[in-house]
Amino acid sequence: MLDTKFIRNNPDLVRQGIAAKGESAALDEFLSLDQSRREKVTEVEQIKARRNAATQQIARFKKEGVDATAEIAEMKALGERVKELDAEVRALDEELEHIALRIPNMPDPDVPIGASETENVDRGHYGTPRTFDFAPKAHWDLGTDLGILDFERAGRMTGARFAVYMGLGARLERSLINFMLDLHTREHGFTEVFPPLIINYDSLVGTGQFPKFTEDVFKLEGKEYYLNPTAEVPVTNLHRDEIIDGDKLPIYYTAYCPSFRAEAGAAGRDTRGLIRMHQFNKVELVKFVAPETSEDELQSLLKQASRVLELLRIPYRVLQMCTGDLGFTAAKKYDLELWLPSYDRYMEISSCSNFRDFQARRANIKYRPEPGARAEYLHTLNGSGLAVDRLVAGVLENYQQADGSVLVPEVLRPYMGVDVITRV
Repeated sequence: MLDTKFIRNNPDLVRQGIAAKGESAALDEFLSLDQSRREKVTEVEQIKARRNAATQQIARFKKEGVDATAEIAEMKALGERVKELDAEVRALDEELEHIALRIPNMPDPDVPIGASETENVDRGHYGTPRTFDFAPKAHWDLGTDLGILDFERAGRMTGARFAVYMGLGARLERSLINFMLDLHTREHGFTEVFPPLIINYDSLVGTGQFPKFTEDVFKLEGKEYYLNPTAEVPVTNLHRDEIIDGDKLPIYYTAYCPSFRAEAGAAGRDTRGLIRMHQFNKVELVKFVAPETSEDELQSLLKQASRVLELLRIPYRVLQMCTGDLGFTAAKKYDLELWLPSYDRYMEISSCSNFRDFQARRANIKYRPEPGARAEYLHTLNGSGLAVDRLVAGVLENYQQADGSVLVPEVLRPYMGVDVITRV
């Protein structure tokens, strides 16, 4: 959520930011309502000043034995008017919040201008995609042939966009999760948490999923509860409505979470395999930082996430998102994309975002720079570190052998207990 004063004082800048993101918002209505609210608040303050003066006059009249009937009647009328105005201000506050929650975050000044993903900026590559001396298979065929992925049974028990991991496939998924959690906690300084997978409406508002993206989240029937769409939501809300001592920042959290997403806007996209599922696993990275450090923290977050791919020796590239592909909540964002031979291109496996104070305002998360100082909104960041199922796809496809087996990346062998995945 943007600061109301910022919107009021910079309407043209906000309008440009909304347009640059390809979003829409009722900005003119917001400004009109805000003006009306300020006028009513001013009137309330003026009436209260008159009422205070009248109170003193009535007290003086009573002391002097003067009839104060007219003044008392006026006091009551002023009191009724204050009640009316207070109710009108509360109604305006609700309308203003309704609009404010739908105004996107502003892009940072150094974010590339562009209308769509085709104008994202390549910021570098790691590794060289492998040249095969045989016809490589897609991960859904590899997994099925090896007996470690079963899409058919998952479809029968649930439906499309689900998978069953079997045998060494299940162990590969678990090994990647443990490897990433160990890396981020032992080498990168993150504290591991395992939050609830069922969250409430306010938590989704806090991180910016609601009210704009309700169709992408699974709701529990009969309750105001929702299935976690990404660990960013529960982990960021760990500090909702809190004031954190400044000397405790930065705070780093990592969380493994099963996530659930309706993918309402993705019909027909990536329908095969593990790339776009309704249930998927992620290891998430979340940071709470002081505002002056958040740009440096974004760069370190990008390195922390990309370190996973480097240790696994999977080629990847870094893209900086242009304004049109930045998303609703981010002020600045980079995507990590790993190489998938079956697609013959790079595919997203992590988005590393700086939200500035956008989420902190929505979730009311503040910090006190020093003892006795006024509390201020901190900055939040998050990124996948990494998306597990897509990483499974990356390992299977990049490490496949001509005989249909899959080598286990060296860094994973202590977790897997085997060097090669073969059909048992």
